[in-house]
Amino acid sequence: MNPAIRIEGVTKCFGSVQALAGIDLEIAEGEFFGLLGPNGAGKTTLISALAGLVRTDAGHLAVMGHDVVADYRAARRRLGVVPQELVFDPFFSVRESLEIQSGYFGIRDNAAWIDEILENLDLTAKADTNMRQLSGGMKRRVLVAQALVHRPPVIVLDEPTAGVDVELRQALWGFIRRLNRDGHTIVLTTHYLEEAENLCGRIAMLKQGRIVALDTTANLLRRFSGHTLRLRLAPGNGLPETLRALTKGEADGAYVFSLENCEGIEGILADLRNAGCRVDDIEVGKPDLEEVFLRVMERG
Repeated sequence: MNPAIRIEGVTKCFGSVQALAGIDLEIAEGEFFGLLGPNGAGKTTLISALAGLVRTDAGHLAVMGHDVVADYRAARRRLGVVPQELVFDPFFSVRESLEIQSGYFGIRDNAAWIDEILENLDLTAKADTNMRQLSGGMKRRVLVAQALVHRPPVIVLDEPTAGVDVELRQALWGFIRRLNRDGHTIVLTTHYLEEAENLCGRIAMLKQGRIVALDTTANLLRRFSGHTLRLRLAPGNGLPETLRALTKGEADGAYVFSLENCEGIEGILADLRNAGCRVDDIEVGKPDLEEVFLRVMERG
């Protein structure tokens, strides 16, 4: 079976700047995949190449087995992209924009699906409103709707929730999760790492045009992050020397320990009991994708 997306040896330079430096990546059908990296890492360039908006210098890209250059019509039909920029036609209403977008793919009688998209993105009340009268968050919803209007099996979301309020963000992710359960492949780029941690089964991290980490979200959290234990001792209690060497430091009067798993907590508390120390406050932190991201970017 062909993967939903296949990227082989892709490079791209803009003058002296190498945006992509040999990307190899396969994304299976039905995955919810995260593509993370700092600004300038090459994420948008890679998405633009996948959508046929940028010609690469070398390598091949395919969507559902269709080469994005040699078989571009079939590749475009199977891909829906939500761009990072707010691009819209100011002369049409929301519904007209979606009907025109349907026409680009030769789709007629698409009213029922358009109505469903509008309802799920909370745009029904704005269906007949001109695009230029919408707020930034509303315009971004329409961009999501345009990417979905031809029911593509592969959906790429480039910062889809930037500038979107919390309520809509939850509604949007509920809708996208449903599409993923129905078999759609989702590729997400986002600076909201909590979103990526909660949504994506597998993640690739880019830095300077190269993939520097690629694994399941759970494995990345295990490899590069861990649990943290924050302890505040009662006044007059000092941390035993046996434990002082294990701390990451002291912050706001609390000692912070970094642990691979929860089992280490029991040993620390036992040492405190044996030393006669009394604990005023204790807090256990779970592995965090933000910490993983920072460590991977530092290692490069």
